[in-house]
Amino acid sequence: MATAATVKKAELGAARAEISRLTTYAWEALDKRGQKMRGEMQAKNASLVKAELRRQGMNPQAVKEKAKPLFGAAGSTIKARDISIFSRQIATMMKSGVPMVQAFDIIAGGQRNVRMKNMLLDVKTAIEGGNSLNEALARHPVQFDELYRNLVKAGESAGVLDTVLDTVATYKERMEAIKSKIKKAMFYPAMVLSVAVIVSLVLLIFVVPVFSQVFKDAGAAMPAFTQMIINASDFVRSNGLFILLVLVAAVVALVMSYKRSPAFAQYLDRISLKIPIIGNILRQSAIARFARTLGVTFKAGVPLVEALDAVAGATGSVVYGNAVKKMRDDISVGHKLELAMRQTDLFPNMVVQMTAIGEESGALDTMLFKIAEFYEEEVNNAVDTLSTLLEPLIMVVIGILVGGMVIGLSLPIFKLAGTF
Repeated sequence: MATAATVKKAELGAARAEISRLTTYAWEALDKRGQKMRGEMQAKNASLVKAELRRQGMNPQAVKEKAKPLFGAAGSTIKARDISIFSRQIATMMKSGVPMVQAFDIIAGGQRNVRMKNMLLDVKTAIEGGNSLNEALARHPVQFDELYRNLVKAGESAGVLDTVLDTVATYKERMEAIKSKIKKAMFYPAMVLSVAVIVSLVLLIFVVPVFSQVFKDAGAAMPAFTQMIINASDFVRSNGLFILLVLVAAVVALVMSYKRSPAFAQYLDRISLKIPIIGNILRQSAIARFARTLGVTFKAGVPLVEALDAVAGATGSVVYGNAVKKMRDDISVGHKLELAMRQTDLFPNMVVQMTAIGEESGALDTMLFKIAEFYEEEVNNAVDTLSTLLEPLIMVVIGILVGGMVIGLSLPIFKLAGTF
């Protein structure tokens, strides 16, 4: 005999299958004033769309199946920013008193990303089937990680889901702001240097050989610097494919080793934390994420040991993540958070002292939020400083790469001109 859980699972499966069979139709209709209205609606067939439009008091003029895009028909990947925006939308609606199922329906209806829309409809279906929001979100663990689900679960248990969702939305927005700031700082120099390397390769492969042949035909003696550039051009042209394959293989090996070897990942992360300026930004970012994530989970009522387990994966650093796991183990045997933090040798004394004050005063979450705000501001300032320092440095690198080749190719021309 089938259990209640099996029946519920079968019903949810049937509901999801029903959603997947629906077709999106684009419609045009005239309202009671004779004005033309347009929109989209999901239904099994066009007749049902027309019937629904008439029920709403409109006169259907045209109902056509919405054309699917040639590429990316399944929708683009669901990004962290999409989850951040959704978090703010659901928090706002819940605070406004909109029923949860209706809120998901409204948010899903406004999605252009098909994957995001289908995911939200799936969550809505699970909630309609009797699941809690935490259980419904657990169906999509990639988009809603353990930390997100723990916060929602704590809010549901305490009966303050709307307040917790607002806190989660703020948290996601802050985290995305930090990520965006760091990516912006790295993107500009990476792009400029990439362009410089591409221009240099074009010169070596296509331009230098032409000049080399002209110099040989003229019988000009090559200066050492020019000969070095010509030799580099010959090497790149002869071994270009091999060099490319080696570089691709090295990058793939590096990425695979980072993902599969915790020791190698920690080694690389520890090195990155020691890089001047950049290492400081990564360190401050990790502390800001740690403080804000722990503050949010603690405020939501998640037990400290359980909170630290979720926080470990939110620091954005392997080194700090492992340190948080060690702190969790220390706290589980009775140590204070302040003492556990001090043992890692990764947190500045100010952070440790403020945490200790928060523990003693019973306002740990408030202190953690203050720490997070301070270090988030430090990250912003450090990124702005980095951008200012990198601009002249990048110009120097471009000058050496491109300008050096131009000068090297010009030397024999000047020498030839001096013989006339």
